[in-house]
Amino acid sequence: MKYKGNAFKYGRDINTDDIIAAKYLVSWDKTELGKNCMETIDPDFVKNVKPGDIIVAEENFGCGSSREHAPMAIEGAGVSVVIAKSFARIFYRNSLNTGLPLLESPEAVDGITAGDAIEVDTESGKITDVTTGQSWQAKPYPPFMQELIKAGGLINYIKEKRG
Repeated sequence: MKYKGNAFKYGRDINTDDIIAAKYLVSWDKTELGKNCMETIDPDFVKNVKPGDIIVAEENFGCGSSREHAPMAIEGAGVSVVIAKSFARIFYRNSLNTGLPLLESPEAVDGITAGDAIEVDTESGKITDVTTGQSWQAKPYPPFMQELIKAGGLINYIKEKRG
């Protein structure tokens, strides 16, 4: 799948409480969760993010608790992809289960500046900074994982296959 949006750049060790504070965990609605995404570290995020935009972060993005609300909040805010140097393992799995694509690329993270226009192709793993013209190669998802993401996560994938 191909995505295009502007980069919102963050540092290392962004934890799930930074992504969505515990006080909002009363909802399972992505749109509702998205209204408060990143508010503890970037109070203007939800005012500035537009559908399709991309989060770019340093190491260990999504560390902390195992809540599925974190990737749901990111999706609910309109973010299409997260690119990071590395992800916490449980966040990585929760993101795929909810349909949020993630790509690991330390070189892309180092080369992308906040606000740059970014294009991502998860099928090939190619990340392009349209603003600077630079491109990087991340490991693409295998076909099964592409299907899971296209379906919007594991539950939707299972429903489609049973359908």
